[in-house]
Amino acid sequence: MTGSPTALERIFYPQAPEPWTRRALLSPLALLSWTYSGAVRLRGALYDSRLLRAEHIEGLRVISIGNINVGGTGKTPAVLHLAELLIREGRKVGILTRGYGRESQEPLTFTGTGPLPDVTEAGDEPLLLARRCPGARLFVGADRVAAALRARDEFGLDTVLLDDGFQHRRLHRDEDLVVVDEAVGLGNGQLLPRGPLREPPSALRRATLLWLRAASGDAAPNPWLETVSAPRIRTRYGPTAWWDPSGTEHATNALEGRPVLALAGLARPGGFLKTVTALGTEVRDAALFPDHHRFSGEELRQVEARARQQGALVVTTEKDAVRLPAGFEAWVVRLGVEVLEGEAHLRRALGLAGETRDL
Repeated sequence: MTGSPTALERIFYPQAPEPWTRRALLSPLALLSWTYSGAVRLRGALYDSRLLRAEHIEGLRVISIGNINVGGTGKTPAVLHLAELLIREGRKVGILTRGYGRESQEPLTFTGTGPLPDVTEAGDEPLLLARRCPGARLFVGADRVAAALRARDEFGLDTVLLDDGFQHRRLHRDEDLVVVDEAVGLGNGQLLPRGPLREPPSALRRATLLWLRAASGDAAPNPWLETVSAPRIRTRYGPTAWWDPSGTEHATNALEGRPVLALAGLARPGGFLKTVTALGTEVRDAALFPDHHRFSGEELRQVEARARQQGALVVTTEKDAVRLPAGFEAWVVRLGVEVLEGEAHLRRALGLAGETRDL
């Protein structure tokens, strides 16, 4: 239950140069990544040469938030922060998202102020976004062009955030914001499945703004980031509260000294474990699953049994909490974003005029 995600982290984000034995063992993945790279470069060349054209939606500002790493960079907190900022500034905001992992293919639209669909219909991230930012309208579906048209024509929105949109080049965007986690950078620098990259590092040159998630310590310099001429902002992510199983908010020190079992289905669960440890908990056990994992009843019964044996509380992330059934008792840690540098660049990218304000 706990091995797969952390093993993948060790391959994608090695802490030291890989020995030749590991490189040889993983050489079949390298061959697959070359094939994948060829397909990605061909598609990119077709758009760069305008043989494939992006569709422009007049009267609608489209801001893409994406990455070139697969999962775990902090994209969802960035989308939330931008949506909340835009709404405070009086914008009518929509979020266009594919809804990864959902079972339905039907396009959906909803807000957090009304009834929410089931996670099987919408996926976990759209439900999290709706709950955290009820003023934004969610559009879930594979056809983001059609969703953008609905946002403008049916709901009168003026701004949409294209969630996970860096590789979705069919829809023209006014800004391409790319999230990079300074703690891991671009990992081993290789494409899927040998490494964590969806596109070659050179794709970063398409970015119009780099959103850097600041590392807790000194981050290793990344030469590819230095080739990107786009302005950049630096942000810091951190826990802002605990929510208990009844939905009551508590201070971040509420579980200091308490034994916990960490439950998560994330691409990079290491960051979550560091967070709950930094909050003063005693992590006695961890149940770690692949990203967007749909927890079965048997898996959750095992988690509960392990927690009872350890005398521990189950703690989890907001994204995972969306996939938990009613009645499953878990404390949820909430993350927030603080902009450290580059607020003026951010406001320009969002099309917000006037003096810089505190975020």
